[in-house]
Amino acid sequence: MALNNTYDARLVQQETAVGAGLQILLLALIGTAIGMGPAGWLSGLAFAIATWAVLSRALHRSRLRSFGAANRVTLGRATLVGGVTALVADSFQSSPPVSLFVGLTAVALILDGVDGKVARRTGTSTPLGARFDMEVDAFLILVLSVYVSMELGPWVLLIGAMRYVFVAAARVWPWLTAALPPSTARKTVAALQGVLLLLAGAGLLPRAANFAVAALALGLLVWSFGRDVLWLYRTSRAEAAPAPRPVRELVAG
Repeated sequence: MALNNTYDARLVQQETAVGAGLQILLLALIGTAIGMGPAGWLSGLAFAIATWAVLSRALHRSRLRSFGAANRVTLGRATLVGGVTALVADSFQSSPPVSLFVGLTAVALILDGVDGKVARRTGTSTPLGARFDMEVDAFLILVLSVYVSMELGPWVLLIGAMRYVFVAAARVWPWLTAALPPSTARKTVAALQGVLLLLAGAGLLPRAANFAVAALALGLLVWSFGRDVLWLYRTSRAEAAPAPRPVRELVAG
């Protein structure tokens, strides 16, 4: 058991330290290229430290024997998300190149479809990997919604906040934590959020078109969450309902 603990400690130090180092390197490159201000630096560094701390704790608790190729892809995607976070924070004070913002975000979105395939092909799918992937996705959507909201208004923040509101609501209503059945529609809507928000924030379309694209993203997300919440509610009510008495007991009664 002691050997496993030693191995886990070394694993955490190596994998998470590399991720944090790459994050700082990316921030340095961005900062040198565009002259990033304090807000961008602080946001990027805060993201790097938070990712390192949370991932290190999760690895210690999960006792994984190998970090895995899929998690490395997700960690690389998280590094890009940290860069996007820094650019969005910096945009409150200056105007960073849209091309850099679009490039980093586009690569992060493309890699979203890679880590899952790598996990399945290598047989290394784990609950930690799935959670890590989901949290990186959710945070990227939150950051993109902040960026788009600066042009279209605060209502866009609902897109990024919806998942976190759902998690908070689950602490009040535990039936929201039940496992949902697999759904292609849910996965499609989730994947479209990043694409639609990137399109709305890229500055390629007129403002009215960007408004329509963001509204479409919000509408799809409301429909997807609404459908899942309704299914969870109905399932919880059905499980809480008393089982029907056997016919013989009814006759005897």
